[in-house]
Amino acid sequence: METNAYARWFRGSTPYISAHRYRTFVVLLSGEALQHVNLTNIVHDLALLHVLGVRLVLVHGARPQIEQALPESFYHEHRRVTDEPAMGAITAVHGQLRARLEALFSTGLPNSPLHNVNIAVVGGNFVVAKPIGVVDGVDHLFSGEVRRVETGRIRTALDNNALVLISPLGYSPSGQAFNLNSEDLATALAITLQADKLIVFDDMRFVADDQGRRISTLTPGGLDSHFSDLDTPKQNRLRQLQQAVRGGVTKSHLVSFEDDGALLAELFTAEGIGTQIVEQQGRGIRPAQPEDVAGIVEVIRPLEESGALVRRERDRLEQEIGNFLVAELDGIVVGCCAVYPFGEQAELACVGVHANYQLGNGIGPSLLEAAEQRAAEGGATQLFALTTQARDWFVEQGFSVTTPEHLPQQKQRLYNWQRNSVVMVKPLN
Repeated sequence: METNAYARWFRGSTPYISAHRYRTFVVLLSGEALQHVNLTNIVHDLALLHVLGVRLVLVHGARPQIEQALPESFYHEHRRVTDEPAMGAITAVHGQLRARLEALFSTGLPNSPLHNVNIAVVGGNFVVAKPIGVVDGVDHLFSGEVRRVETGRIRTALDNNALVLISPLGYSPSGQAFNLNSEDLATALAITLQADKLIVFDDMRFVADDQGRRISTLTPGGLDSHFSDLDTPKQNRLRQLQQAVRGGVTKSHLVSFEDDGALLAELFTAEGIGTQIVEQQGRGIRPAQPEDVAGIVEVIRPLEESGALVRRERDRLEQEIGNFLVAELDGIVVGCCAVYPFGEQAELACVGVHANYQLGNGIGPSLLEAAEQRAAEGGATQLFALTTQARDWFVEQGFSVTTPEHLPQQKQRLYNWQRNSVVMVKPLN
């Protein structure tokens, strides 16, 4: 029976739904995004995240809207110098943008069973600001920067199932309002709240290599080489993604505000659609724990059903969990293997990678490398495996075909001649 594409997508997204629930995401919607025709779809996707249990802090920008209201603005080092009359116009613009966003979130999820969902949007004086002051002899007046974030108040609002909406304004203890840079504000919020993600919407769909191909994942250091060909605003946004991860945010994401569904594709598929910045690009191979059994079952179940693996009883998996290694991405078990010692030989068994993660992730070879290391540490000089359907893959990984007579005596006695598995061996350095 053939599974339709929607069912495959939904099943593939289910682990991400679980992984993202109760996580805190700071999202930056630039002023350009707010005036794009796709804004309504973006808000509906954010509303869906909220319904799925994601704790959202939404920061909006207003640069093009303020430019229209204040065409004679003066800039110093790409930062607006805000005098008192300009401050009045800026607060008015922010009020209009907030009202529009609050109205969009009030519609729930149109054309769905959740069209009547009640999303509470909360704002307030969550940001304490200070003036930038005089820089290079230029007094920036009411242009400010973040001094402190009232994290307790924000977390209380999130705990009460509210979506927190913050305009790029801050207030001094004396009651003075300051105009803030929205990118700086979103980054400060993400770091201070110890957010799980900072998501920045931009008209740049992703970071590309020299051939224009999408780079799905970069480290903060790896991002440095991609600044030179970008204009200053794009550089600033990428630097905020970089700074957030260096400041302790688990991941930051660059997502297009022009593409309908880009946010969902980035967050709920293995391949993503934008570019994510993470501190380490490691595959997350680690020893399995008892709580990983359910994840291992999800990985090997299709392989058991196809006959590629012999079925293992679930109580046996629990008993042998100490022999297993798992590959973890985004907190989800996406691959596994087991290593069983037989003196100078060790068996590699139960190798599997979830179907949604097999292309381009290199998880299988990473599992094999970890298995070889574990076997060698146990004193083995040779790794062997039995396979019926993955012979070519094992050959690609340096294994060669041999006969059952080369198996340890215990495995020879248990060899299933009816199954007729191919015996593969690989020497260990």
